[in-house]
Amino acid sequence: MKINIAAVGRMKSGPEQIMLNDYLNRAALAGRPLALGPFSVIEVDERKAQTQAAQSARLIEAIPAGAVVIALDERGKTLSSEDFANMLAALRDRGTGSAMFLIGGADGHDKTVRDQADRLLSFGPMVWPHMMVRAMLAEQSYRAVSILSGGPYHRA
Repeated sequence: MKINIAAVGRMKSGPEQIMLNDYLNRAALAGRPLALGPFSVIEVDERKAQTQAAQSARLIEAIPAGAVVIALDERGKTLSSEDFANMLAALRDRGTGSAMFLIGGADGHDKTVRDQADRLLSFGPMVWPHMMVRAMLAEQSYRAVSILSGGPYHRA
């Protein structure tokens, strides 16, 4: 199952980019035997989509046909790492070809994204910078692969 992250904004070189790439590469390598991956990031240029509605429209345009859409949103459900891993495994096991995670800009998603999403996921009640959320989602993806493979990374 392909796992895509579509996010508003362009990530510049720096620690978040290094962390994002590191965890996506780890997830791709460890996920291959589990039929999870490849992992990719699609960026929506906020200079070309400056309003929340325009950003949401660009995110929706990036969704592959047939993908399960999971929007990261403050209204979403919080999951444990094990529950996140089980969600990915359940999607894969029911034959889902791809999952698309949507990360909004500074103002989040508008109603059209929330209505189109199959699931809303939250990283808790705190507000996180959207560049950090990419790295956090990549890390949780790697952690999920580790949990599903029985690897040592996740210690519960």
